[in-house]
Amino acid sequence: MYYVIGALALIVLVFIFIYNSLVSRRNGVDNAWSQVDVQLKRRLDLIPNLVETVKGYAVQEKSTFEAVIAARQSAMSAGPSPAEQSAPNNQISGALRQLFALSEAYPDLKSNQNFLALQEELSATEGRVAYARQFYNDEVLRLNEGIQKFPAIFIARMFGFAAREYFEAEPEAQTPPKVQF
Repeated sequence: MYYVIGALALIVLVFIFIYNSLVSRRNGVDNAWSQVDVQLKRRLDLIPNLVETVKGYAVQEKSTFEAVIAARQSAMSAGPSPAEQSAPNNQISGALRQLFALSEAYPDLKSNQNFLALQEELSATEGRVAYARQFYNDEVLRLNEGIQKFPAIFIARMFGFAAREYFEAEPEAQTPPKVQF
């Protein structure tokens, strides 16, 4: 009789441990995504100032400004999931590369302190986005592995734990934009 109660207690403890582990992993993924989201929003907030600074020097580059603004609008209206955020944020990276490339054609812009400060801030933010993306993807890996292992797979199915998707960037979007002076 004591063996049955002991075995049942052990099973319940294992069940509780696995369930709590899955909850922690799911919360870790949610937290990591919020960190990615914070950095993406930070980048979106820097773009208008950068565009206005460059506009003063390169008025005739209207198509580049429109591409940056359109990419920003697309990212702002994208849904909250990694899949919905991926493409618009890759567009932003490409548009920013074009914007920074303009500085090569405008020497006065290259020496503008406001432009240089914004460029540095945006470059640092791109690095933070890359780090947050990697951290998020690591957390997704931990969760996805956790819900696929035995016996956690049964508990995960029972309580609706689902695999999460990675936040992928296009190969060219994985490096921060850089301009050589």
